[in-house]
Amino acid sequence: MTSPNEIPLDFTTLPADEMATRAASFRASMGRRRTVRQFSRRPVPRAVIEDCVMTAASAPSGANQQPWTFVCISDLATKREIRLAAEEEERRFYGDRASAEWLEALAPLGTDADKPFLETAPWLIVVFGQRYGAGPDGGRVKHYYVPESVGIATGLLIASLHHAGLASLTHTPSPMGFLNAICGRPENEKPMILMVVGYPADGATVPAIGRKPLGDVTVWRE
Repeated sequence: MTSPNEIPLDFTTLPADEMATRAASFRASMGRRRTVRQFSRRPVPRAVIEDCVMTAASAPSGANQQPWTFVCISDLATKREIRLAAEEEERRFYGDRASAEWLEALAPLGTDADKPFLETAPWLIVVFGQRYGAGPDGGRVKHYYVPESVGIATGLLIASLHHAGLASLTHTPSPMGFLNAICGRPENEKPMILMVVGYPADGATVPAIGRKPLGDVTVWRE
């Protein structure tokens, strides 16, 4: 029996061959996705970003509390402010706190404290996780599985951006608290990902790295 707060599921069952074709096609498309650090200044329409963000916001979440806020930034002055703050934090990290093992792991990726892409790319999307919400009376509402929920939403955001024909970079400056002040977000929100979005620059390159094969990432119990 359907309860009063339920609606019929909108679902289409596909033939097995079409499922296989879709799965293989999507796998191939996402296999071409790469993290980019060299961006073009070419503008990206806001409507495209809106659709990608709303795809991310369709993600499942603990108790359907949707504990995320996406701050979408194209304003050059704000992007420059974020770049300067991020570079300051990164230089402090690289100079004072980064372990030798961490620096060794980063070396093949070509990362350093300079982040020009934060200013060059047409869009920055800061993904905040809401530690707790606010009830009708102004009291705190506990949110469940916030990191997991925001992680799923971020994965959908990355996939939707790639599907739309855009490149992206998941940037996590350490620490990230400065993003609350710049973005005007309250203390109950924690910045989790700074997504850089746009077109790759002409002649952009990426590290020559691979991905683990099926046998290294799966366990089958059939």
